[in-house]
Amino acid sequence: MTSFAIIGFGEVGGIFARDLRAGGATDIRAYDVLPAARERAAAFGAEVPANAAEAAIGADVVFISVTAGSALAAAESLGGGLAHAPFVVDVNSISPAAKQANARVVAAAGGRYVEAAVMSSVPPRGLRSPMLLGGADAPAFIERMAPFGMKMTVFSPEIGKASSVKMCRSVMVKGLEALTTECMLAARHYGVEKEVLRSLADTLPHEDWRGLARYVISRALIHGRRRAEEMREVSRTVDEAGVEPLLSRAIAERQDWAAARGREMDKAQLATTDLDVLLDALAATIQSRAAAE
Repeated sequence: MTSFAIIGFGEVGGIFARDLRAGGATDIRAYDVLPAARERAAAFGAEVPANAAEAAIGADVVFISVTAGSALAAAESLGGGLAHAPFVVDVNSISPAAKQANARVVAAAGGRYVEAAVMSSVPPRGLRSPMLLGGADAPAFIERMAPFGMKMTVFSPEIGKASSVKMCRSVMVKGLEALTTECMLAARHYGVEKEVLRSLADTLPHEDWRGLARYVISRALIHGRRRAEEMREVSRTVDEAGVEPLLSRAIAERQDWAAARGREMDKAQLATTDLDVLLDALAATIQSRAAAE
């Protein structure tokens, strides 16, 4: 049986661990720099070594699933644990240049680096989320993971190409979240959200604009911090293409803003399926902050 190490036991790492176990994996190790995450990994039943390198020792596959700003540090932390040449699968949402830097670090330590660009939200599909892979070792990794039913496509032998797809896509996806939040809050203030949504449905056909608006706004409120980090990597990607990332930088700021507002809301408000309830709760945080200032 394949043995696994998961570096970063946040939402994605926890879901991957769950699905690996469901697929028959019995040897799962995990490491996270946060004590609370290590506690969750232990409660899950994973072995939790003292550091990332120890987690990687003996593992056939190492998943790196940390925040974008911690990706390079996570790759570097594996040094000393990759001499047996495991697959090191980098699922972080970072720029092509950052993936290339991680690949050099992993290769220097003896690992086989596999770039993975996850092309959908992880919670709905978990380990079976569609992924574009990059690197010379991607085909062998797909073969090794065949028993787990993952949906992976080798995109390019060149590291960075797969992530360029993800990063460019994120301008639109995370941008839609930021734009919808700003649009709906202003419309709510003026009492015209129904008319705005009706007009949007006429201009950009979608069967349920209210539901879409509620969903994308809540994603930013819940995951805005991680999305802001990703958008800074997107900005880097756009800039390296010779295009000034005017909107990508602004999207990162709005995602940071949404994360801060989300921390002021309770779980029931964040989980609501009612757009009106969500907008009222979000507006209340803005009013409360304004009053405090």
